[in-house]
Amino acid sequence: MSSNAVSLYLDPQIRDWVLFPITLVMILVGILRHYVVVLLQSPPKEQTRAAIREQRAISRSQILRATAGHSPIPPTFYTSISQHLSSAFEAGTYLKDGPPKANTPSTPPNPITDPAAMDGMMAGMKTQMVMMVPQMVIMGWINFFFQGFVLIKLPFPLTLGFKSMLQRGIETPDMDVRWVSSLSWYFLNFFGLNGLYRLLLGNDNSADSSRDMTASPFAAPGGGAAANPVQDYPKLFKAETDNLAFAEGLHTWVGADVESRVLRKYRKLAPAY
Repeated sequence: MSSNAVSLYLDPQIRDWVLFPITLVMILVGILRHYVVVLLQSPPKEQTRAAIREQRAISRSQILRATAGHSPIPPTFYTSISQHLSSAFEAGTYLKDGPPKANTPSTPPNPITDPAAMDGMMAGMKTQMVMMVPQMVIMGWINFFFQGFVLIKLPFPLTLGFKSMLQRGIETPDMDVRWVSSLSWYFLNFFGLNGLYRLLLGNDNSADSSRDMTASPFAAPGGGAAANPVQDYPKLFKAETDNLAFAEGLHTWVGADVESRVLRKYRKLAPAY
């Protein structure tokens, strides 16, 4: 702002009837949509024992491979466990639908035909609608009633690069950068209220606006996946069999030559005879 420019003086009614209402409405809408999302959540469906065994078999194999380089399992037992898992994977023992039949072409699972996947996608879409529609309504409300309002002046200096971010809707090139328009105040609250939501509702709240920008349409509340993705377990088991065979060559037992290592470490402390 040039030195000859006249300072702005805001009417206190702008603070009382524009600034505070916009902030209060955004806080209340965020809290409201958090509880609406909580009400829309459906309890997780119980999985069958065969489906859980199918998932845990992959986890067991991955844990076994992850500890191959520094394994507490002796080589004999490690090889036995690895070969047992490989044989079970090749035979399809852990598949929830049983071993594949001979001469049956393997087709990847279709998520459209999986009721659990469809329920998860619908729940994610409903959650995204609850998160996006209120923000669109608030933005339209601000544009209709408070377009062109100057609400507040920031108490710290800023460079001209912030002008387009803080003065949206006001085409005044000579105005000081620190003045904030009504539309820019909306965007500042959109991202700035997340800390308040975490304080009031907890870290895993559904009012966090930053997740709206990066969340998938099929994402669940809290930032997780809406449902477990449909996995092609026959293909995963086949790949895991090759990984187990490769990990066997990298196996190292932590107890190998432990007697000599202990003696070398404590031989200086042994009494002399």
